[in-house]
Amino acid sequence: MDDLEVQKLKYPIGTFKRPRVIDEAQIEKWITSIGSFPKKIQELTNGLTEGQMEWQYRPGSWNIRELVHHCADSHMNSIIRFKLALTEDEPSIKPYFEDRWAKLADYHEKDISASLMLIDGLHHRWESLLRSLGEKELKRTYYHPEHRKEFNLEETIGMYAWHCEHHLAHIKQAITHQGSFQKSTI
Repeated sequence: MDDLEVQKLKYPIGTFKRPRVIDEAQIEKWITSIGSFPKKIQELTNGLTEGQMEWQYRPGSWNIRELVHHCADSHMNSIIRFKLALTEDEPSIKPYFEDRWAKLADYHEKDISASLMLIDGLHHRWESLLRSLGEKELKRTYYHPEHRKEFNLEETIGMYAWHCEHHLAHIKQAITHQGSFQKSTI
């Protein structure tokens, strides 16, 4: 497999690109994407067998089960970042090692229903919070020490809408390839 094929499998919808202008229509589109994520991930994973949950979206990647658990963890971190930015002046957020989190026991939990319930409730609250933000709140920022830069909330909404669509595409890809990628540890 050449580098281009690997990149396409890794980023099936491409990488996040911040639009030059972020207007109300764009923010609405992103919030709608975040709000619809629980239903979409549920529909994609509903009825998959334990064996199918082990399918990877590319060689050496997480499997479907791990993707679902990752989305729950990542989006928990996200709503906390939003709340820190809304309640503190330019807070520094705590990055986490997602690859190390994926090695913890809960990622080996074969039943993804708890993570799906968490995603459902979390996204309900997250969407409600995002819809309450005015222009002033959208400009609030947090500092990400890993990237050594500030992010404002309007751009962060876009990054997480992309994150939702990115991992939905991974799950679709894993289903399309039906286990043809051999499992290896990442």
